[in-house]
Amino acid sequence: MGSDKEVARQVMGEERVDRSEGFGERLLGLLLDRARLMPPQLIAPLVAEEVARIGGRDVSILLQDYAQEMLVPLAGRKLHVGQPEPMAGSPAGQAFLSGDVVDVPQAHGGVRMYLPLLDGSDQVGVMALTLDVVGDDDRRLVRRLAGLVADMVVTKNAYTDLFFLARRREPMSVSAEIQWSLLPPLTMTVPQVAVAGILEPAYRVAGDSFDYALNGNILHMAVIDAMGHGLDAATMATVAIGAYRHARRVFVSLAEKYAFMDDAISRQFGPDHFVTAQLMHINITTGELELVNAGHPAPLLIRDGRVVRQLDSATTLPVGFGGEEPRIREHLLQPGDRVLCYTDGIIEEHVPGREPFGEERLIRCVNRLGQEPSQGVRADLRRLSHTLKRERGGHTSDDATLFMVEWHGGAADHLAVLD
Repeated sequence: MGSDKEVARQVMGEERVDRSEGFGERLLGLLLDRARLMPPQLIAPLVAEEVARIGGRDVSILLQDYAQEMLVPLAGRKLHVGQPEPMAGSPAGQAFLSGDVVDVPQAHGGVRMYLPLLDGSDQVGVMALTLDVVGDDDRRLVRRLAGLVADMVVTKNAYTDLFFLARRREPMSVSAEIQWSLLPPLTMTVPQVAVAGILEPAYRVAGDSFDYALNGNILHMAVIDAMGHGLDAATMATVAIGAYRHARRVFVSLAEKYAFMDDAISRQFGPDHFVTAQLMHINITTGELELVNAGHPAPLLIRDGRVVRQLDSATTLPVGFGGEEPRIREHLLQPGDRVLCYTDGIIEEHVPGREPFGEERLIRCVNRLGQEPSQGVRADLRRLSHTLKRERGGHTSDDATLFMVEWHGGAADHLAVLD
């Protein structure tokens, strides 16, 4: 005779699936049942209690800081609060950047587990805990627990400053507050395509922003740079992104998106203000790419770790000058190709010696890092951003944004089919 979980009972001639609650369901179900009413400050003690029920201890929740340099411990009752851990060279950083669980055997027994907190495919942070022994059932359960914790952190973040304050490691300007509130998740990964973005300087960014949405088989993307500095630039960027999102949800073509943004900026700010922009569509099934380049440096096409060329397009006037018909250029990607978009703050920063950093230095950095094993789009883009900052002597006097897309193609229908 099989176990209770293997037996399907016959009721009135029909097969009935066993729906009894097991240990794992009870543990995870407790979080699900209480999540709706859970105040943000009580997430930590509840998670610590859940981990204790499976024999775990010393629970830490580590959130990425805004500069993507450190993982910062969240303070909370029953949580183990240690020092911030660097992204580079720490087990927590390895788990965060790779998206995989990292086990570290402890000198006095037990295993310290670092589990990425994944909201979809966007890394929120890391949950760390210690178990005396780690079996397959333990590993499966804590991975699912980490997934629920990530979802709770993201959901509760919408109506508390608790997680924001943990992530902030230095004062943030008002313009940066505005820009960070505009951003979508910094990373998205599905089988056909992955995207990642990063803003510098994280605590003073003003006019740069990016946005994306995956609607059906079309990935919609925009990278913008509003003229000026401080609140003026942040205000203009807010209008540009708002107009882009509205157009994306109403219109279809890139030309209509450009026209809608152009009209919004020119009406709101007049003819002496503008926003440079790159607008793209990528068919994630076929790799067909449409590009409007309105005053930005041309994106770089990276293949097998090296820049093979710029994605040229006939120059279109920046958004806000009023009424120009945008010029659309089409390209075809190959599986594994990456497209790197960047704003002019990357290449116009002056390096020690007073000369502009320049596109050639950027390409050399991309090619040099491309010789190292890839750790995924998010980790590779972060490494590039920090390398560029070091090459510029640590200076980022203007907004400097990087946005990368990696295309694979194929399909994801198998994810909607239960085994």
